[in-house]
Amino acid sequence: MPAPCSDALLRLVQRATGHLPSSVVPLPGGASSRRYLRVATPAGTVVAMVMPGAEREGAAAGAAPAGWLSAPAQWPFLEVHALLRERGVRVPAVLAEDCARGLVLLEDLGDRTLSVLVEREPALRAEVYALAVRDLARAQRALASLPRGSVVASGALDATLLRWELDHFRAWALDARGLRLGEAARAEFDAVSERLARRIAAWPRVFVHRDYQSRNLMVLGGPGGGLEIAWLDFQDALLGPRAYDLATLLTDCFQDLDRPFIEARLDDYAAAAGLDRPARDALGRELDVIAVQRKLKDAGRFVFLDRIGADPGLLRYVAPALARARAALERLRDDEDMRALARILARVIAPS
Repeated sequence: MPAPCSDALLRLVQRATGHLPSSVVPLPGGASSRRYLRVATPAGTVVAMVMPGAEREGAAAGAAPAGWLSAPAQWPFLEVHALLRERGVRVPAVLAEDCARGLVLLEDLGDRTLSVLVEREPALRAEVYALAVRDLARAQRALASLPRGSVVASGALDATLLRWELDHFRAWALDARGLRLGEAARAEFDAVSERLARRIAAWPRVFVHRDYQSRNLMVLGGPGGGLEIAWLDFQDALLGPRAYDLATLLTDCFQDLDRPFIEARLDDYAAAAGLDRPARDALGRELDVIAVQRKLKDAGRFVFLDRIGADPGLLRYVAPALARARAALERLRDDEDMRALARILARVIAPS
């Protein structure tokens, strides 16, 4: 069904392409208020990003804690886009913008996300995941220093945010579904959550995409006939642990990656990042610790987004998120806090 096309969008498309649209079709989107439209013209197609207001998004009941990110001087998307492009990360080109009316026109990179590619061409799975982790390692090096006042450096995966995400899990994946912890278990969960958040927050920080997963990575034909990764949905970038984006990619709830595959991709990343064997071993443990926090957060977020009607399709990924958290907890069973967290979860959530 054709999408409504505002006068502002018509003018922007004509300014960028020299043509008026011949069709405007909505593209599948995530749970945010941003909408994406594929706009066809005689000169080809472009993608319109429609943002209702320039302020940072967040529903009151599910917004991150106040003050964790300073108000940006411009759209985070545009600032982070310029930074990534400058540092050699492949991103869709910005063709035109009218931020006052909530519009940006982007290069149309097609529909072949990493998720789509591995579904259609499973034989390429190892190649494209290896490419994605190597691209991440290269980008982290290129982004080791940031411009003064960068929006990326104004936010961090600090203890406050990480703890809030664990509270979000308890509130929505447990309490909202009637899986309430007893008083003693809740106190223990809160204490473990605080220590886990502080542990992750204390690790050295690098550039973090924050949602580096299979639906946010495009696979393009690269120079010389190879493949190339392009990044999408990077506007929430901030500072955090080096393994955060790796954990997001390799414990992605939308994919089913076994542990040998994950270990092989960690080897690929370590080689690209120049890590020695002790550093590579430490990386694997960091990924598991982050996976516990991230997957619990995801489970809570999926329930929250279902309850507010933002994206009911995500509810089916609650069980995979919990399964990945449990698997990481099992690998970390030599850690007292992880054993405690596993016991707490076992009391209220039956294994899937």
